[in-house]
Amino acid sequence: MNIKVLVATHKKYEMPTDDSLYLPIFVGKTLHPDASLPYTGDNSGVNISEKNTSYNELTALYWAWKNLNADAIGLDHYRRYMSLSKDKSISKVLTRNEIEGLLTNVDIILPKKRNYIIQSNYNHYVHAHHSDPLDETSKIIHDQYPEYFLAFENVMKSKSAHMFNMFIMKKDKFDEYCEWLFDILYLLEDKIDTSEYDAYEKRVYGFVSELLLDVWLETNGYSYKEVNLVHMESQKWLSKGFRFLGRMFVKSRK
Repeated sequence: MNIKVLVATHKKYEMPTDDSLYLPIFVGKTLHPDASLPYTGDNSGVNISEKNTSYNELTALYWAWKNLNADAIGLDHYRRYMSLSKDKSISKVLTRNEIEGLLTNVDIILPKKRNYIIQSNYNHYVHAHHSDPLDETSKIIHDQYPEYFLAFENVMKSKSAHMFNMFIMKKDKFDEYCEWLFDILYLLEDKIDTSEYDAYEKRVYGFVSELLLDVWLETNGYSYKEVNLVHMESQKWLSKGFRFLGRMFVKSRK
């Protein structure tokens, strides 16, 4: 089975040793033409590399959609991987045999959901980001993809989600998802004004897309298997917890 799992990165980092399976990809290569990273750039063939500051790792996803030919395609991050183990070790990331075994019975492999416990996905988003993009996305789905609207509402009310735009999908599902996702994001570009956003908030299309995967999954009912999400770097849970609680008492931003 021909499988390619992209590893989105913007800097040199330790990568999985199986380079026939894992493909490190330098996201935003067009924006950094002088950077000399030993990885494939996302700026060859048909690409949106120039949109990396607003699309994040999705420029790697788009590049794979338009330029890779494989039986299954996935996306990890340089510091986040899917694994059957909980060990923070690059040697424990999913292997080819493990992926092939999992895809024997399902269409999609996903990291386990992130659980917000006391906040809905919608509330968590609007306390951390400008609310307009998510509200406009709701309108786009209602008008252009009405068959997905009930699932969108359900995901917004839910307190957990598959985050980080990470997955491995069989190619037919991958193509279908990308066509749906990028059409919505392109429509969203015409609906919002990000000129006053700071650099972090300009990453809006990457942020919004994280909540759309479950909308697509719920509507279509495709089978999937969850595995562990492993962060290779230590998580500063105390400071993250304080930021999380602080955001809960801040009004959402338009």
